[in-house]
Amino acid sequence: MTQQDLSATEIEDLLGEQHIGTSYDTPLRSDAFDLSDEEKMNKISHHFREIMQTLGLDLTDDSLNGTPGRVAKMFVKEVFSGLNPANKPAIALFENKYQYNQMLVEKNITLYSNCEHHFVPIIGKAHVAYISSGKVIGLSKLNRIVRYYAQRPQVQERLTIQIANELKTILETDDVAVYIDAVHLCVSSRGIKDTSSSTITTSFDGAFLDAKRKEEFLQYIRN
Repeated sequence: MTQQDLSATEIEDLLGEQHIGTSYDTPLRSDAFDLSDEEKMNKISHHFREIMQTLGLDLTDDSLNGTPGRVAKMFVKEVFSGLNPANKPAIALFENKYQYNQMLVEKNITLYSNCEHHFVPIIGKAHVAYISSGKVIGLSKLNRIVRYYAQRPQVQERLTIQIANELKTILETDDVAVYIDAVHLCVSSRGIKDTSSSTITTSFDGAFLDAKRKEEFLQYIRN
């Protein structure tokens, strides 16, 4: 069977299952921020109400009536807040006055994202490391960078690259490693419904391309 023999829905499902990604940057329209957050929430609430009604739900029920507004607020202010550059965390660097020249590892960073193919959660852990080029970053900022890029519709490969590129830019060094191990609910809660598998993606650059450095990092996050 060729792609021409498939329906539009079947093609969309196939692309989703193949985990297609299009670019390193999150695909955004040029007018992505023309609307205020409040205007976006009003539009999303309206359309989600239509979705719920189409599904046959009774929105006069007390439990369901406020759901469209709650979903809209959650999308704009929480789970997709990383789309807006205004929400990018402010990062302050400090002089490496103690001359620490070994790798710094921040492991088990809680990661919540959403698959851009089905808009269901990606849940896992991120582990990041860097070797200072003369500057150091506050530890909590590493967590905030991970969260910022996670809070948008994502594919895990792109998320890994975005985190790595941001750290390299901020720290002015290529000596950066990123390792993500996550469960995709588009795999475990629908489709194949495999609840035992997880997905691992990595980015190693600079000193971490050296086999011994890479293995040292991997040993730290395994322990």
